[in-house]
This record gives sequence, structure tokens and C-alpha cells, in this order.
Amino acid sequence: MNTVLLTIILVPLIEIYLFIKIGGQIGAFNTISLIFITAIVGVIYARYEGLNTLRSGLSQLIKNELPAYEIVSGTTIALAAIMLIIPGFATDTLGFLLLFPLTRKLFLGKFLKKFKKKAPIKKTYIDGEFEEIEDDENRKI
Repeated sequence: MNTVLLTIILVPLIEIYLFIKIGGQIGAFNTISLIFITAIVGVIYARYEGLNTLRSGLSQLIKNELPAYEIVSGTTIALAAIMLIIPGFATDTLGFLLLFPLTRKLFLGKFLKKFKKKAPIKKTYIDGEFEEIEDDENRKI
């Protein structure tokens, strides 16, 4: 079965199951309140982490370096914010795990290892000769 189709079917089933279980323990009003609170807090924290990632990326650009990790990290933060907005406890848990820098780095490390290709390092050398040329006024150029 296709992974996307399986995800589309399983995620709502897990969320409904968790709504029923948690709602039975703490009540319907508290469950709905908890969903809204996690969405609000998550989006605020996602904004904070996104701005930190943007600052880090800009400092990399100032140093004339490619901000590759910051680009991937920013995309992950956007995905985490979407997961926090979607109602549910499983998506909120995964969204919060993707927001925190330590767990995000662990997830990205595992994810990027699968896609990282080991390319052989090719070094290029240019051979050449030089000689010093003196100007009329005995200056070296």
C-alpha cells in the first residue's frame, strides 16, 4: 500500500482514538481547550524558532556560506507549525518534537543520512611556473 494513502487513513484514526481516550479522562471541554492551547502555544513557539533560524541563516550568508541546515530546519519548523495547527494530540506531539532544536537535529540527522550521497572528493591542481620581473626603477611587481 502507498505510504501517503496509509498515512491519510491512519493519522485521523489515531487522532480520533486519542480524542476519545483523553476526553474520557479529562472531559470534553478540557480536551477541546487543550487542543486550542497547544495550537496557540505551538504557533507562538514556531514563530520564535523560525526567527532564530532566519537569523542564523542570514549570519551564514554574511559569512559567504550556504545556509543548507537553516533552509532544511526552516522547512521543518513550518511543517511543525502546520502539525500544531491541525487538531490532534499525536500531530501536536510530533509538531512539538520537530520544534525543539535538539530533537529537530536528531530527526534531521536520521532523515538526511538516508538521502546523503557519498560523492568522491575530487581535487583539482593547477601546475604553473613564475618568475619575478623587475621594473625600470628596480621595483618588484
